[in-house]
Amino acid sequence: MKLLKKILLSLLLILIVVAIGAYIFVNHLSTKAIPDYNQTVELRGLTDEVQVFRDSLAVPHIYAKNETDLYRTVGFVMAQDRMWQMDLLRRVTQGRLSEIFGSDLINTDLFLRALRIPEKSEMMLADITIEQSAALNAYADGVNQYIEQYADKLPPEFSILGYKPEPWEPGNSLNVTGYMAWDLAGSAYSAEITLYKIIQSIGMEKAEGLVPNISERGVVVYPDFKIEPALLELKNSLMAEAETIEKLGVQVFNGSNNWAVSGDKSVNGMPIMANDMHLGLNAPGIWYQIHEVIEGEHNATGLAVPGQPFVVAGHNENIAWGMTNLYVDDIDLYLETINPEDSSQYFFMGEWKPMEIRKELIRIKGGDSVYKENKFTHRGPIVSGFKKMDQAISMRWIGNDYSNEMRAVYMLNKAANWDEFKDAIRTFNSVSQNFVYADAAGNIGLYAGGGIPIRKGKNYLIKPGETDEFDWTDRIPFEELPHSFNPENNMVSSANNKTVGNDYPYYIGTYFSQNYRISRIREMLEEKEKLSVEDFKRMQADQNSMLARKFVPDIIIELLSEEGDDRFKKAYDLLFNWDGTMDANAVAPLLFEKTYLNLIKNILNDDLGNDLFTEYFNNSALSRNFIDDFWKTKDPLLCDDISTPDIEENFGDQVRKSFKETLSQLSDELGSNMDKWTWGSVHQVEFNHQMGGVAVLDKVFGLNRGPYPIGGSFHTVSPYTYAMESPFTANHGASHRHIFVPNNWDESLTIIPTGESGIPASDYYMDQTEKYLNNEYHADPFTRKAVEKQTRYAAKFIPKR
Repeated sequence: MKLLKKILLSLLLILIVVAIGAYIFVNHLSTKAIPDYNQTVELRGLTDEVQVFRDSLAVPHIYAKNETDLYRTVGFVMAQDRMWQMDLLRRVTQGRLSEIFGSDLINTDLFLRALRIPEKSEMMLADITIEQSAALNAYADGVNQYIEQYADKLPPEFSILGYKPEPWEPGNSLNVTGYMAWDLAGSAYSAEITLYKIIQSIGMEKAEGLVPNISERGVVVYPDFKIEPALLELKNSLMAEAETIEKLGVQVFNGSNNWAVSGDKSVNGMPIMANDMHLGLNAPGIWYQIHEVIEGEHNATGLAVPGQPFVVAGHNENIAWGMTNLYVDDIDLYLETINPEDSSQYFFMGEWKPMEIRKELIRIKGGDSVYKENKFTHRGPIVSGFKKMDQAISMRWIGNDYSNEMRAVYMLNKAANWDEFKDAIRTFNSVSQNFVYADAAGNIGLYAGGGIPIRKGKNYLIKPGETDEFDWTDRIPFEELPHSFNPENNMVSSANNKTVGNDYPYYIGTYFSQNYRISRIREMLEEKEKLSVEDFKRMQADQNSMLARKFVPDIIIELLSEEGDDRFKKAYDLLFNWDGTMDANAVAPLLFEKTYLNLIKNILNDDLGNDLFTEYFNNSALSRNFIDDFWKTKDPLLCDDISTPDIEENFGDQVRKSFKETLSQLSDELGSNMDKWTWGSVHQVEFNHQMGGVAVLDKVFGLNRGPYPIGGSFHTVSPYTYAMESPFTANHGASHRHIFVPNNWDESLTIIPTGESGIPASDYYMDQTEKYLNNEYHADPFTRKAVEKQTRYAAKFIPKR
């Protein structure tokens, strides 16, 4: 017995030692990259001392004596906090994900390489000034000195995946622009294929009601234009890989809000401006908060993209600027005729033309590699796959055209007035935005900056590619893009809504957001004669839905005739007494949102069939616009269920059916107690890390955070959008909130959903989340005095001896 006790005790001690060792190892792996924000850092190439003050949220305020010292330090500091995220973004833009994640991403890499993003970066590098080139080079050098100094203390993702970052090159910073251009394309490319399939399935009469704004734009059918059905299956095409990219959580832009009022409309007698850009809610977030100063020469603060040195949206001493997605239709798909005798040729202008064929060597984690092919017409890549057939789909997109967003952002950081602001955004051609503007001289404005192609044809359908009839011929001249400067009503605003009226001579896009966010913004802007910062805070937090306020009265009317049970009556009363606010703790928002989705299905599923309906429904640019257009007419043709030929259903029938389904579904999912059917019980947000899908990694390293119950929806100013295919988990929202006060820049406010650090074990990984979820802000100090007052850490960067 004594021997057995000794053995068991020895085993216990061994287990304890192993557990302690494992804890020490994991703790070291988790924390080794956390920097000392008070350290003195030596950098080669510095000509003078640089000071870096960090506040209680670790936001860096960098003070340098010259530009190259500034951006060299920016590179090092940003890498301290976001090195693995920077490397991931770089790999996305290069199509090199298989090297770290394995063979599942081979086709994703092939698709990303078809976008030819590095070529676009070379185009920009060839057309920048000496000063801009020096800034990029200095930034890259700062990143590389971090990689060198932290070679044994890199973020845990590098150790987990078993690799180290390669040296950073200036072109890597520009690659993000090309990726942003693709990211902004939204769902237009898949919508064109879905719409074509619908027209073939149900005919033109019913299809007219399924295309956004089709009554205004008309529908054109090309009589001789037929596509092989196999080409239309996105799951077999390169474009299907766009979904994989989205799952990696590296989206840049989605929706957005911005607005500004002049001094005549504000309590302080000077402009106030607000901006919140909407994108995927992940950990770490896409934005890096930074303040860059060359005293007496340059002072800019705001948001940067990890991997780029400049402030993308923010303010300097003179102007503030922000962005919303313009929703330009800047992708067209073309049906190409392939030579049956030679699949490397396509028919164009009466003759067979050779495709450009690129052999792509894709390296795979573990040492293997494969060769794949990308094929290109003069328009762009073949995206339909390479089956042996006499047709293929090619893609033309704005991202391959000339633009220079790097120049634009560099100049925005230095712009002093409206004219310099306009000159800066003139080359913002691939990443089309509504740029909001306010300045310290009292001016406000809004400019639709971007590259908007001019071409023939109805631009929501696939075009025939045998001639140049539907090729792009030019872009809308910058001076003719919609804009507003110091309008008479003393306010400007945008929220991804339709850009300009029908009398505008150019086509911009089809898949704009519905008007509910912008209408609510303008309603609140007009509620008071003069507005304050507090009013702007209330506006950005607003979750009152004008969509619900429009739909619910019609729903209530149709439910009146129903003799329901007690559950029905209670739900009816909740809807009847609801003011349309998507409160996380209320039941009515869930009753409405669920009925809304059921109604779309009940109206369309019988006409489209399960598969085509699912494809249409999951494309929110189509389904959400559809129900909005449908509501104007409540088309009896669509209301009638073709699966019940003896019954002619009307709008009321479909509303009552959808509402009853909602009650049954929620009872099954959440139980019979209706008080527990709160919107926040199902509408939640989780901030997921790109590697957080591996449960053991999430548990050990704390990669993901949440879920958190939230209010709002895609139709509220404070947006928490869910994917139609997976209601109601929020996947997009405000990626930041900014309120700019040109009257006193130190009074400006901001917040991001996550934190400044990308290292999961850092105190600053998700330290802003609670404030963000509660619609609170933190100060955004700008003057040296205000910065030093809030300083918690102070580091020196000195020339290396």
